[in-house]
Amino acid sequence: LGLMEVLPDNCVQVGKKELMYMGTVGLIIYLGGVIFINRKSTSSAKMVMSEVAKTMVADNVKVWVYPEGTRNCTGDLLPFKKGAFHLAVQAQVPVIPVVYSSLTTFYNPKTKLFTSGKIKVEILPPIETKGLTSDDVTELSDRCFSTMRETFFRLSGRPS
Repeated sequence: LGLMEVLPDNCVQVGKKELMYMGTVGLIIYLGGVIFINRKSTSSAKMVMSEVAKTMVADNVKVWVYPEGTRNCTGDLLPFKKGAFHLAVQAQVPVIPVVYSSLTTFYNPKTKLFTSGKIKVEILPPIETKGLTSDDVTELSDRCFSTMRETFFRLSGRPS
């Protein structure tokens, strides 16, 4: 939630629709302008992302997407969903990977409780999409995944 305070102007987040129903947290992120995607309906999700791409270009809006699509406490990255990469290619904007270190040293997924700890964040160089088409999305996603995974392990102090 604190991320909403530090995002630059004209930057919105994309999240799964289920987050809207998380009580107070859902209300806060709804009021924060999160764009919700219905992941159970591919056609609905594609329609929303298409509108987002148009808005990105017309209004110079930046979009913050979590490509794993869900929380993860495995100590590794989950496979990326392709929606963010289709969006970047459709809008012909760069992907700017942002990597967080693992939460496993201070978050217990069984009790859903945090203890004190530090998280490292690294912003990687932009990956250009100009000239790419939907045929390039898988390669773009794989490239981002590899780069981000390597960085994730380094930030988390783990061998890759």
